[in-house]
Amino acid sequence: MKTVIGVKFRGVSKVYFFDPGELPIQAGDGVIVETSRGVEFGDVVQGPHEVEEGLIPPPLKTVERIATPADHEMRAQNISKEKGAYEICQQKIQERGLDMKLVNVEYSFNGSKVIFYFTADGRVDFRELVKDLAGIFKTRIELRQIGVRDEAKMLGGLGSCGRPVCCKTFLADFQPVSIKMAKEQSLSLSPTKISGICGRLMCCLKYEQDCYESMRKQMPKPGKEIYTPEGMAGTVVENNKKTKKTKVKMVLPDGSLDVREYPFRELSNQPQFPRMAEGQGETPAPEAQAEGETEGFLRPQGPAKREDGERAKPRRRRRGGQRAKREGGPKPAADKADAPDKQAPAKEKGKGKNRAKSEEMQP
Repeated sequence: MKTVIGVKFRGVSKVYFFDPGELPIQAGDGVIVETSRGVEFGDVVQGPHEVEEGLIPPPLKTVERIATPADHEMRAQNISKEKGAYEICQQKIQERGLDMKLVNVEYSFNGSKVIFYFTADGRVDFRELVKDLAGIFKTRIELRQIGVRDEAKMLGGLGSCGRPVCCKTFLADFQPVSIKMAKEQSLSLSPTKISGICGRLMCCLKYEQDCYESMRKQMPKPGKEIYTPEGMAGTVVENNKKTKKTKVKMVLPDGSLDVREYPFRELSNQPQFPRMAEGQGETPAPEAQAEGETEGFLRPQGPAKREDGERAKPRRRRRGGQRAKREGGPKPAADKADAPDKQAPAKEKGKGKNRAKSEEMQP
């Protein structure tokens, strides 16, 4: 864990981490730090707190000092000079006839550099413009071409929702937004309704996209055959991801078509038993049980009931081997000497008949 502070710079909503060192820094203070653009004045929005080192983008720089009253005064002077620099640059752009739109001007903290931000449809040759500005301000001049989204982030404004634009208030980085997200959320595809003040798709389309994708995976696909709670089969027509309901087109018993809406969790891929109205029993009528049918779907029949109410046990055919196993194995064979000879009388009887016939045949 590492102790850091969160710092914001003017015109930027992203929070940057810095090492406070031994300085008694609190939220709301001004600090002087070293950045990629040089020495800058920043506002502390998060006091000292611990953060995992893996979440801190390197390199972690240390705060140089806490801002003094002289630093606050210098910052106010730089802001006041930016308006005059904007007018001068705008005039030079018109004189040179350059196809570019000036957006904003920023002075570095120590006044060693002036940055001009502009937008353009293509590349612009502004080398002569840089020479003119350097001769006027007697300092280092830098021109940066930005996109229309960065322009909206710098200037700010009100969105179609009536609130300040997200990129100016809290959005740190721009997320990719596509027209597929508007289709997924069943929004109007009119450019005037799904575009922000920058002319691009609204960043807020990304906020709920994960929820819509999750619901799309859970709900049945349009065109799929599904079974309703009433037990009737139908075809999915449309899914409403906001209300979590599905419209199903079905054929009623009288042959007419109807479209009904159900919570998608009550639909099933397999036939269901119909809901019973209040006051009715949980089992269908005896006629339906006897026939094994319920609303056109076959219902599995159980063992038949006897008159006394008990279920009759079905007969089973048992083989000799199975019966012997249940009775404890095959019976031991009796001793031949002790066991009576059951076949002897039959043999003797047969011998007597043959002897009588032979005696009759003799003269």
